[in-house]
Amino acid sequence: MLGKAESMVKITNGNGHRKLNLLEKISIKMTEWVGTPWSLIIHTLLFAGIFSLRQFGLTADYILLLLTTAVSLEAIYLSIFIQMSVNRATESLEEVEEDIEDIQEEADEDEEAHKVLIHIGQQMKAIQQDLDALRKSGVLKPNGNGHKTLHRV
Repeated sequence: MLGKAESMVKITNGNGHRKLNLLEKISIKMTEWVGTPWSLIIHTLLFAGIFSLRQFGLTADYILLLLTTAVSLEAIYLSIFIQMSVNRATESLEEVEEDIEDIQEEADEDEEAHKVLIHIGQQMKAIQQDLDALRKSGVLKPNGNGHKTLHRV
């Protein structure tokens, strides 16, 4: 049985993009936020703030343990965010690839139609040459209304 998050991946809207659940929307916003100057400022203040814990009587060993733990956890979350971004980019590239294939198929169809039109034009030219030859030979005679008729010999 599919979980709620897995079932949301299967749902697509009218334009082929999949519908995102709340957790995915939050993770996208967090990923976007991590890459901002505000994120840099807040992280700098937090890491500097960890060292200020010395003023509250915490030992250097304890502070370094907190800092190491915080940095490790943040690295884990950042790697998850990066992988999620890579997955979204891969999905997007696959959609673009499908669009390119569709465009190529349409271009191939257009090229085939162009070839057919050229062939029809060549056939029309050959028919025109045959008509001109018939006119010159006298086989085609005007019928009084400006149209030529075939005169049987």
